[in-house]
Amino acid sequence: MNINLNTMKTDKDNRPMTLLEISQAAIKRVDLISKEFRKGFEFIKNYPRSVTFFGSARTKEDNIYYQKARDLAARIVKELHYSVVTGGGPGIMEAANCGAFEAGGNSLGLTIELPHEQMDNQYMTGKENFHYFFSRKVCLSFSAEAYIFFPGGFGTLDEVMEILALVQTNKIPRTPIILFGIEFWSPLENLFKEVLLRYETIDKEDLDLYKITDNEEEIIEIIKAAPVRVGLKYKDDSKSEKQNINNTSALSGLFKKIGF
Repeated sequence: MNINLNTMKTDKDNRPMTLLEISQAAIKRVDLISKEFRKGFEFIKNYPRSVTFFGSARTKEDNIYYQKARDLAARIVKELHYSVVTGGGPGIMEAANCGAFEAGGNSLGLTIELPHEQMDNQYMTGKENFHYFFSRKVCLSFSAEAYIFFPGGFGTLDEVMEILALVQTNKIPRTPIILFGIEFWSPLENLFKEVLLRYETIDKEDLDLYKITDNEEEIIEIIKAAPVRVGLKYKDDSKSEKQNINNTSALSGLFKKIGF
């Protein structure tokens, strides 16, 4: 009998799962998640200096932001000798991979399995595939020296908000968060200033967590000045580990080490 991990039903007769079957499915899912994290971190650690690009998968090649992402990625490779990391898909991801690839650098993709298969771009020199969005997202943020966000939709907004929240709450080190495109990102900043600050849901200092710019020279200098990271925050809680020595979860040790 096969268990569908997405619907939590049995493939045989599509009936709801029993408690035993749910337990078995959970074990399989945790094992898959653990493998994804392990493979993702092993992949990323081979490239100790990197910049991660985010942006819309719908951006076409004749779009100005596609051209800007390609040019900026090429400069990061040529001038800084950093690897460029994206989600490996089309649009802005393709543009950044294309720029890095054509510049002769490491052009990396963390790709995702989707019901309607995502079209991977052809400009990657290395890639790692994921089943789960959240494990892919963690690896996209792992060890990057800077995050560059080009205009995008809900997915891009989700990613920029999560990175801002992680830095704001000190879950990851202070890292440059660059929002490329003054015209596109300024309305979002207005929301921060006119609504969030007004209702006191953020502090004024939180507006310093990111930089909105169209200036490539400024971005290059920001990345140059950023310290090289060594991964996500490490928690040394040996006492807690001893107390939970009987916990055999496949993910417990991993989550402890990366700060979750």
